Amino acid sequence: MKARTRRFIWIAVGVLVLCAAAAFVLNAFQSNLVFFFTPTQVIKGEAPKGRTFRAGGMVKENSLVRDGNAVRFVITDTMQEMPVTYVGLLPDLFKEGKGVVAQGKLGEDGIFVASEVLAKHDENYMPPEAKHAMDQAAAAKAAQSLKP
Repeated sequence: MKARTRRFIWIAVGVLVLCAAAAFVLNAFQSNLVFFFTPTQVIKGEAPKGRTFRAGGMVKENSLVRDGNAVRFVITDTMQEMPVTYVGLLPDLFKEGKGVVAQGKLGEDGIFVASEVLAKHDENYMPPEAKHAMDQAAAAKAAQSLKP
């Protein structure tokens, strides 16, 4: 075998190894990617079916129901509401009327089954995604009220 042919084979093998490594990295990145959706977006069907995503907004007043370690509550963005169930301990600052981001999957019955409820250790905290969604919902609500 000529040196030129051997060199070409080594370059081809190197390119294949790099392509395989890139494919593994991109696959791992795609499987760990989690998007954020508001209750309005979830109800419109924009959220992925059968995949993990984050949903956020405000915890609706008088919607928190505790049953041992299980918790049910409603997330709202002032336009739409979405029921959430969670089994586990909630963050200390989790309260009705405060911002929340829950990570989980949407069940077949339309109830969001959270695997994690996220909060920051500041009582004035509202997640940036939830704040932006709330501002958009308020603007949409104001625009609807101005229509004759």
